Amino acid sequence: MLDASTGEEALQRAQQFAGPIHLLLSDVVMPHMSGPTLAAQLQAQYPTLKVLFISGYPESELVHRYGAVVARALLSKPFTPDTLVRKVREILDMPL
Repeated sequence: MLDASTGEEALQRAQQFAGPIHLLLSDVVMPHMSGPTLAAQLQAQYPTLKVLFISGYPESELVHRYGAVVARALLSKPFTPDTLVRKVREILDMPL
């Protein structure tokens, strides 16, 4: 597992990591770089990367701002650890 505080840091850590990256768990709204922008940049390097976005903003607002890509894999805050585990499994089990 890699962790990062910003989108830029996430990109740097991914570039330094030698192994595969299977899942990106990212907030949608972040300073300097949105979660969808981060996901697109990482998916260019890791075409099989799956993404789960999290957010406290209303889904309709996120879809309006970032498009349907967010709605396909969104976990709304607050959520329980069990809900997170189930959603991660669901995303990992989805076909590419």
